[in-house]
Amino acid sequence: MTVRFDPLTVDWLGYATVRLEAQTGAVVYMDPGRYGVLDDYDARDGDLVLVTHDHHYDPDGIRRVAREDALVVVYEEVDADRIDRDVEPPEDLPYTVERVGTDEVFAVGALDLFTTPAYNHPDGRNVRDGEPIHPEGFGCGFAVTMDGVTAFWPGDSDVLEYHTEMEVDLFVPSIASNYTMNRHEAADLAETLDPRLVVPVHYDTFEALEADAEAFAVDVATRGIPVALETPEQ
Repeated sequence: MTVRFDPLTVDWLGYATVRLEAQTGAVVYMDPGRYGVLDDYDARDGDLVLVTHDHHYDPDGIRRVAREDALVVVYEEVDADRIDRDVEPPEDLPYTVERVGTDEVFAVGALDLFTTPAYNHPDGRNVRDGEPIHPEGFGCGFAVTMDGVTAFWPGDSDVLEYHTEMEVDLFVPSIASNYTMNRHEAADLAETLDPRLVVPVHYDTFEALEADAEAFAVDVATRGIPVALETPEQ
């Protein structure tokens, strides 16, 4: 299913993979791949590919979505040597690769892009063996403005104070039961951000990510915010 939102089309392709296309034809992918979500996908139409952290870094997925002349923007701490999968370093990919930190603002052609912090609170529920699953500095979120519409993917993160001061048109949160903000927390943040549309992603890929998407949609809609539930194309 494709969601049409003002000049954008939005597709959730599974897990954290989101495709945004502007009326101008510019195509952006956020965190493409992993867990087989792109096994039958080979569009290679992405002008800009964004990668938030180690867990979402998938060179094969990037190859399936990126044009030959694509710009691949990767969070600065993504480290192939630390990843427990056989992956090549981002700099070895056959694309222009740029590294970014958190809280950075820059332009990519007609697109405006900025990064946000993304982490789990040390005293929160997404902690394993006393440590956050996603510690501060491990990843980032991305917001991209296309044709005047700002879309925001927080990455694998709890709700942060930083998020509450953002101006967002399209909010694309995780609503998974674990590892990130859950559906209740994402609904509260949606109410604070007051976007013009919410498209939940990053849920039901495997058991630990289970979520009641319909309940989330009702929760957010009762707060006066439109919600579109995507069906991943797997």
